[in-house]
Order: sequence, then structure tokens, then C-alpha cells
Amino acid sequence: MKYVQWAVVVLGTLLLIVVLVGVVLPSRYEVRRTAHIQAPPDKVYDLVVDTRRWKDWTVWNRRDPAMRVSYSGPPFGMGAKWSWDSKSEGRGNMEFTHVEPNRRVDYKLGFPDFNMVSTGSIVLSPADGGTDVTWIHAGDTGSNPLKHYLAVAMDRMVGPDFEQGLANLKAVAEKG
Repeated sequence: MKYVQWAVVVLGTLLLIVVLVGVVLPSRYEVRRTAHIQAPPDKVYDLVVDTRRWKDWTVWNRRDPAMRVSYSGPPFGMGAKWSWDSKSEGRGNMEFTHVEPNRRVDYKLGFPDFNMVSTGSIVLSPADGGTDVTWIHAGDTGSNPLKHYLAVAMDRMVGPDFEQGLANLKAVAEKG
């Protein structure tokens, strides 16, 4: 009986430590990656501003070719929307909230299963005969201290997908 009591005390203490550490961790996160693409900004922009073209370069669509995708709103530009449902990539939606032709596309991203909404941007800058593309994604995990661990891990979790997505975007944009 004493071992059970000690086990409960140890587990309770560990849980309390996890929650207390989570309280002091940041709730906000930002993931940022940049790539240089040997293509003019207008060519890269055309691949980014059209929701239907994201499947040509993002890793999530490539990981699950059976992903169910639906589109709404205008076919491209501000107000263009898409949503997806995937066994491996989850359920979510994206809407373009602001566009600056050949310079920037801002979006709002939602994951209803996690009650999370975040924002992002893809920024295009002419550079060295091509385009520097910076993909930025930021959000706030809220007040739940356990979700703060997610904020701390977000760069490691999503960063590699951004790197691969930018590499795919580069390959598509630089192709003949």
C-alpha cells in the first residue's frame, strides 16, 4: 500500500511540474524559412496566389494524394479559400486574407480539431536575378499550459515541411 501512495505522490508531483513549466513557456510561436528561386517574382507569385496550385508544391498534399480538398471563394487572390480532410495530415482550412501582386500573400489557417487559428505570409523579394521567398507562420496556442509545449516545438515540427515546400516551389518555378 505504501508503494501505491508513493507512486501517486511521485506521479502527482511530476504532473504538477509539467503544468508549472508549461505556464512559464511562451504561447506564441513563429516559423520562418527562406529560399532563393531563380525565377521572377510574378512566376513564383502565380504558384502561391492560386489555392489550387499549392498541391503542386506543398508537402502535405504530396504526403497524402488521397487528401480530400474543396475550394471556395474566388479562384485566386484575396478571399480564395480551401479546406482539406486527410487521414495523415488532419483537417483544416486556409483563406487568403491579403495579397500584394508579385510581393506577398497573407493567409489565415484553421485547425478545427485543435481549436487553433494562426496566420502566415509568403513574401517575395526580387534578388540576384530571381526571387527570395520567405514563408512565415505565426500563432498563439492560448492559455492551456500543455499547449505551450506545442508552441516551443512548432519550429522543429513545421520548419522541415516549410523547407521541403520551398524546395518543391523552387523546382516547379524554375522548371521550363
